[in-house]
This record gives sequence, structure tokens and C-alpha cells, in this order.
Amino acid sequence: MQRKRYSPGRAPGTLLGLGAGLAVALGALTGCSAADPSEGVTIDAKAGAAAAPVAAPGRYRTLFEPCGAVPQTTLRDLLPGTAALADADRAKAFRGTAAVTYDTDRRVGCAWSADTDDGSHRLVLDVERVVSYDPMVSDAARAQEVYVRKQLAAKIPVPATPTPTPPAGTTAPTGTTPPASATTAPAGTPSGNPSEGGTATPTGAPATTPPATPSAPATTGLEPRLLSGLGDIAFVDDTLGPASASGHQRVVSVVFRTSNVIVTVEYQQRTTGSVAAPDSKELQDRAQNLARLLADRLEE
Repeated sequence: MQRKRYSPGRAPGTLLGLGAGLAVALGALTGCSAADPSEGVTIDAKAGAAAAPVAAPGRYRTLFEPCGAVPQTTLRDLLPGTAALADADRAKAFRGTAAVTYDTDRRVGCAWSADTDDGSHRLVLDVERVVSYDPMVSDAARAQEVYVRKQLAAKIPVPATPTPTPPAGTTAPTGTTPPASATTAPAGTPSGNPSEGGTATPTGAPATTPPATPSAPATTGLEPRLLSGLGDIAFVDDTLGPASASGHQRVVSVVFRTSNVIVTVEYQQRTTGSVAAPDSKELQDRAQNLARLLADRLEE
């Protein structure tokens, strides 16, 4: 009689028993789930929750090379002393000196200088890319904070947000004083109502005009101020140092922000001896022209 072949772990009836046991276990699990879905089920608390908004990154991820950003024709105008230099010395002056920096994607700078018979000129360029490490604050918003600190350091006030004027016919909010009307009599003058002890103004007689208040001294238009049409926001600062035995020094700075990049153009002129102080308008015009050129460079 032929014997049955033996396979370890597969004795008759074993698979059938395992199958039956598995069916019972699945049935029990299914029954429990159907009875109460909350039992035996772990729900991730984060599942389905709305993700926190993340501020947009800044427009700029890198910076341009600063010493090569100013054309030589511009440097000739800003550094008139280079005209008297030999070709090799002029080329060296135009190359400038790069600022020491540890991350050229975050901050770069360059400086140029040249002497003349009656003084010297110096140009300094600083470019900073601001990065916000707060996911709720954008790079551009953080750069605006840095820019505002520079503006306040130049003693240029930040414009206040204007208070909305209530529509005509509405009552001013409690605690506010409505603006004086053009028909309101100046303080200390007699009332136009005879019953109040004043003298009534005859019909058709011209109203008495109070003495004009002396106006503030006229500005020159060259004082430190905000600039328009340069980047997202910009200002110019102008400082004339005190006269000394060595002469005068004027420093003009133009600072502007475009998205998350802040550019500072500093232009200095020093005169020696009895030479007149450097002209404010000339230095401001030259510094602003260079700043606009660099703003165009950022748009490339």
C-alpha cells in the first residue's frame, strides 16, 4: 500500500483549524467596529486641521556683485579725481574695494575713493537681503522694519496713518473736537450776538480777519526727506559736518527698499582749507541718480 507524503507543519486538519480561527477573529473585530467606531480606533488630532498660513518668501534670493554694479562712466562723474590718475591707478580706483562679508547672498558692499587738489570724494555701496525666520512674517515685512529703523535714525518721521473724516451730517466721536469753522470768531474777540455783550457785525460789512500767524521758515527742498519713484520706499539724508581747520565734509545717503532688499548709497565729499562746503544739491542729485540705476539693476 502506498504511503502518504509528509510535509512538516501541514498535518491534516491544521489549515482548516487556522482558517476557522482567523474567521472567528475577523468576525469579532468586525462586530466590535460596527457596534462602536470609537473603540479601538486612534484618530490623529492633526488630521484634517487647516495648515497655518506661511508668509511668502522675499522676491530676491541672491544679490548682485557690488563692485561691478556701477558703470565706469558713473564713477568718473562721482570721482572727479580719477581724471588726473595714470591709467593703471585709475583702473584700480574704478575696481573699488569689496566689503568684508561672510555670506554674499545676504549682504555685499563696495567702496571707491579718489583725491583732488582741493579735497576728496568717496562712494560707499551697501546692499542687504533681509530674511525673516518667522513663518508668520514675510521677508519684505521684516525688511520694512529694518528700513524704518534707518529712516528714524536719519530723523525723518514715519507718516502717521490718517484718521478717517466722518461723513457729512454724522456726529463726531465722543472725545474729539471738530475742526474750527471758517466763520468761528477768533478767541478773545467780541461775539457777534448783541445779547452776549458783543458788537454785531453790520450786514454786508467785511468780516474782520485775524492777524496772520507767521509761517515756518521756508525749506530749501534739500532737507532729509522721503523720495518718490524709487523702489518701494526711499529717503535721502544730508549731513554737513562742522567746519574745521581741515575743511568741510558733507555726507549724502540715499536708502531704498525693494521687496526684501535694502540698498544704501553713501556719497561723501571733503573740501580742504578755505574751499567752500560741498554743494548739497549736486551731491544729492548724483547719489539719487546712482540709486535709480541700482534699482533698475534689481529689476533685471
